[in-house]
Amino acid sequence: MNTLKINQEGKTPLSAEQVLSFQQKGAIHIPGVASREEVIFFRPAINEAVKKNNRETRKMEERDTYGKAFLQVMNLWQVDETVRKFTLHNKFANIAAQLLGVDRVRIYHDQALYKEAGGGATPWHQDQYYWPLDTQKTVTMWMPLIDIGVSMGMLTFAEGSHKDGLVKTLPISDESQSLLEAYVVEKDYSIFRPDFMEAGDATFHYGYTLHKAPGNSSSQLREVMTIIYYADGSVITTPENDAQEADRISWFNGMNPGELAASYLNPVVG
Repeated sequence: MNTLKINQEGKTPLSAEQVLSFQQKGAIHIPGVASREEVIFFRPAINEAVKKNNRETRKMEERDTYGKAFLQVMNLWQVDETVRKFTLHNKFANIAAQLLGVDRVRIYHDQALYKEAGGGATPWHQDQYYWPLDTQKTVTMWMPLIDIGVSMGMLTFAEGSHKDGLVKTLPISDESQSLLEAYVVEKDYSIFRPDFMEAGDATFHYGYTLHKAPGNSSSQLREVMTIIYYADGSVITTPENDAQEADRISWFNGMNPGELAASYLNPVVG
């Protein structure tokens, strides 16, 4: 059995240039957020938790665009003690807090996003369409657990798009792809996408940053773990769509609009 002493007090200080770049562009690639030793320790537990909790059993050809994009399994920190150590890792949260310019962040939820070999593209979208929160200080960490290249479905960002707020009231879909692709072209955004990421590297992006990913044309499963953070002190808003209402119930334990977004499912980290 793998053992590793997790240093929860460890921090990765970012430069002023890194923070400024993130806040201007809306996304950043940071190498070595998790060490190789940490990836070796956490990866088997995350994979096993995904395997046990994945509910997608349809063949690829039977799924819609969303279903073809990835296997999505959420809040794994609630079902496995080792994954809990990963999701609540202070080092990851501290980077998120530095990027957002806040003292502390809370967990919204974690989610494994595993793109199968032959899996489809992830359409252009904005994560914060789904979140009933009163703040723009939200960020997603996206970390591959294996080395990946573009052909496996590398996350791709429209730089500066977070400054526009919610562009379209659209979930991830064929419609979001076509309408937001046209918007990105119209706005002439610069496109940022790492050519390669090592296991343990991570990208961070704002909740309103437009992003997408190509399909996985390789023969290997793309293993990615994500954690969503938001500034401590944020408030739950009245849901503006069915997805936000579902999130209010699932990730805020049914707390009411106007209350601090601070249920037991949203611990302070960092």
